[in-house]
Amino acid sequence: MITRSRKRRKPAGRRASIGWMAPTPAPSDAPDPLTALADRCVQCGLCLPHCPTYRLDRCEAESPRGRIALARGLATGWLPPSPAGDAHLDHCLGCRRCEAVCPAGVRYGELLVETRRRQRLRRRPGLRRRLAEWLTARPALLDRGLGFYRILAPLLPARLRPLPRPPATRPRPAGPARVAVFTGCVARRYEAPVQAALARLCAALDTAIAWPEGQTCCGALHAHAGDTDTAQRLAATNRAAFAGAQAVLTCASGCHAAVAASLPEGTRALDALDFLQAQVDRLHLRPLPLRIALHLPCTQRSVVGSDRALRALLARIPALEVVELPDTGCCGAAGIHMFDEPMRAARLRQPLLDALAASGAATLVSANIGCRLHLADAAGIRTIHPLELLADALP
Repeated sequence: MITRSRKRRKPAGRRASIGWMAPTPAPSDAPDPLTALADRCVQCGLCLPHCPTYRLDRCEAESPRGRIALARGLATGWLPPSPAGDAHLDHCLGCRRCEAVCPAGVRYGELLVETRRRQRLRRRPGLRRRLAEWLTARPALLDRGLGFYRILAPLLPARLRPLPRPPATRPRPAGPARVAVFTGCVARRYEAPVQAALARLCAALDTAIAWPEGQTCCGALHAHAGDTDTAQRLAATNRAAFAGAQAVLTCASGCHAAVAASLPEGTRALDALDFLQAQVDRLHLRPLPLRIALHLPCTQRSVVGSDRALRALLARIPALEVVELPDTGCCGAAGIHMFDEPMRAARLRQPLLDALAASGAATLVSANIGCRLHLADAAGIRTIHPLELLADALP
C-alpha cells in the first residue's frame, strides 16, 4: 500500500535524462541495473487503466506491472525465457503512458529498452524487423525507395499498399543555422509538406532555419527493439550533424526524446509547436472555417508535453472548430508495431476511427508521423500535421 502521495513527474522529454537510452552499465559488484529499475515498482496497479494493451486484453501480463515482474524474473533467473513471455514483451507499445501516472517514479521506458536489449541477445529479430531497422538507419536510401513506391502506389492493389502514397519532396536549405530542423528517416519523404509548412511559419516570424546535412534516423525504433548499439551510433551521427546549432526543432513527437538525448551540450531540442507557441503573438492567422478532428499521440501527451502548445495555437485560428478525439489509448502504430502485429494494431486503432467518424470532421490532425501513416489509409479523409493547418491559416 502507498502511504504517501508524490508529485506527478514531468514528462520525460523535458528532463536532461531521456528514458529511451539504456541504463549505464553498473560495476560488477553492484546490483543489476535492470532489477534496480524493476524494484522501484510498488505493484499498486494505478498504471493498468492507462495501458492500451491491458485495456485491449485485460491480461495482467499485458500490463506495465506484469511486464515489470516478467523483466525482473528474467533478470534474476527466477523465470526462464519462453515464447509466451517474449510475446508479452513484444506487444508493449512503448507509449510510456504508465510513466506519466506512476506514483513511484518507475522509469518504465528505460526498463523496457534494457529488457529488450537482453531479449535481443538470445533471440534474433525477424527478417521484417531487421529490414526496417536497416532501412531507417539509411534515410537517403529509404527516401529513394519511397520515391519509387510513390510511382508504383497508384498501380498497386490495396493489399500491397501498406502505407499511403508518399508526397513529392521539396528542396530544403542546408548548411549551418542557429535553428536547425530534424528530418528523421521515413519522415524525410512523408513530411516534406510539413517541413515546407514549418519553413513558411518561421519565415513569418523572420526566423531562419536550415536542415543540416549528415543527420540520420533518431534511433528510437532501434532502441525500442533492443538494438542500443545502433541507436547510439545514430545518436553520435546526429550529434555531429547538429553541432553549432542553438536549437533543433522536431516535428514528430515520437522522435523528440531520442533527438534530445543525442544533441551536443548547449543545443536544445524543441518541439516545433512549442517553438511557435512561444512566439505566437507575432503570428497573424486568418480564419479557417473548418471542422477538424484533433488526435493527440501518446508521445505528445506523455513524453514531449506539447499538447498544451498545440491546443493554444489552434485556438488562435479564427472560425476553426476543433473536435478533440477522446483518449482511447494508443492508435497501434508504435514504430513498426503496425507491421509486426497488424491485427492487434487494427484493434487498437478502431476506437479512434469510430470517434473520428462520429466527429463529423473532414480533416484529421496529428503530430506524429507513425500515427498519421497508420490512421491515414483507414480514416479515408485528409490527414495532416498541425503545422500544415497553421501554415494554411497564414495570410
